[in-house]
Amino acid sequence: MADKKIRVTLVKSTIGSIPKHKATVEALGLRKLGKTVEFVDNDAIRGMVRQVSHLVKVEEI
Repeated sequence: MADKKIRVTLVKSTIGSIPKHKATVEALGLRKLGKTVEFVDNDAIRGMVRQVSHLVKVEEI
């Protein structure tokens, strides 16, 4: 069975966000608005996404 994956898209700008959230978004590889990246679904990635859930859209694939 293949590992589950999630697709994370940056839908809101990090301008005005606290520095911790900006760093989390950049660590996810999201540099520009509308950029999408795919990750293997694990607890570490889920925690990062939960922290910036107001800035990103998540889809399970």
